[in-house]
Amino acid sequence: MNHKSATETATEQWRITEGGDAKAALGDPSSTLHASAPDLSAHEPLLSPLRYDFGPGEVTPGYIAVSPDDRYENMQTGSSYGFAHPERVYGRDRSDLLSGDQFAETSNHLLSSFCIPLGTSFITDLPNGTYQIQITVGDEQAATHTIIKCGAGKLMLPPVDTLPGQFVNKLFTVPVIEHQLQLHISGKAPRLNAVEITAVPQALKLFIAGDSTVTDQKQGGAPYAGWGQMLPARFKHDVCVDNHAVSGRSSKSFIDEGRLAIIADQIKAGDFLCIQFGHNDEKNDPARGTEPFTTFKEYLLQYIEVARAKGATPILITPVSRRYFGAEGVLTDTHGDYIVAIKELATEQQVPLIDLAQQTKVLLESLGEEQSKSLFVWLYPGEYLHFPDGMEDNTHFQEQGAMQVAGLVAESIRALAIQPLVMYLR
Repeated sequence: MNHKSATETATEQWRITEGGDAKAALGDPSSTLHASAPDLSAHEPLLSPLRYDFGPGEVTPGYIAVSPDDRYENMQTGSSYGFAHPERVYGRDRSDLLSGDQFAETSNHLLSSFCIPLGTSFITDLPNGTYQIQITVGDEQAATHTIIKCGAGKLMLPPVDTLPGQFVNKLFTVPVIEHQLQLHISGKAPRLNAVEITAVPQALKLFIAGDSTVTDQKQGGAPYAGWGQMLPARFKHDVCVDNHAVSGRSSKSFIDEGRLAIIADQIKAGDFLCIQFGHNDEKNDPARGTEPFTTFKEYLLQYIEVARAKGATPILITPVSRRYFGAEGVLTDTHGDYIVAIKELATEQQVPLIDLAQQTKVLLESLGEEQSKSLFVWLYPGEYLHFPDGMEDNTHFQEQGAMQVAGLVAESIRALAIQPLVMYLR
């Protein structure tokens, strides 16, 4: 794929309000020229917004054209943006349906032309950092349904639905690591009209430290999903959820591997740090195991101290319940004193506490032994390619379960009135 080069000039910064009408919000770009793709090979900070216009036909002035057949390769080959699988992308140009006045109203091309990505990612190289992403979605002729994720399945928004002739802009904020942003687009009738990327280094961040029940599960790990990767969709674009949770880690091993040190380098005054451990602390493993009322509390205290040293707010979270039912449909507690220890530490340090162990217990018991399987990775043989023999996992969530637990976390923040975080919940 070659860059669409042209003269780059200052452009009017068009803005569409969250969920607003794109036709009404877009200005007249007639005095601007097409933008050229920036050189991102040196990983320099992004000093001005980066704008992409998707679909066939003429490109909107001030934007970089992305056609359905543009394939992302990698930075070393000279390609810095494109689709992971262009063979899954279609393009449509509706400009022939519009009169002259209507065409001007839709800002020439930005809304009349679009891509239809069927379960693939648009990828662009970017310097590492925190970015606000503005996505324009809609179709002059058809209703649309679009699901937007980042990276390995991080859900950024609730599903985006538009009526025929309706165009909306949606905003979210995301951390970029490894110099690459991946926007995965799917849905029943997905559209991708435009993307604008703006660096927002001072955005409020919600960091998460935890284990496999929280983590952003890797690509190819479907249907596994951690509740942390579903949490971004619960917040407005004012909050960036930065999930550092890693499978298999305990409060001890997370620190020993230097992962808390990475958070300490990035967290700043006004940010938040959610801390959920326990599953792997319980294991008889010298690299991970801790004792609930001594070493477990001592390690958790380090997370609290790191957050407070930077002027951030720590939030302790009890580990989610495992799906083990006893007599009469009552869930068996597998965490024991580790939950007691977390509650003690929250009281001693006056730290907000989200009792996710209790909340997930109530949720699972309300669903019952059979129906609660739908939240976890219970798979039939042959149901998923990577699990030919099936799976019966009572600890880890499928996407549906992760979404419900993320909802419990969000509602706990609301119930505890954790300011200013509560103001940014959807």
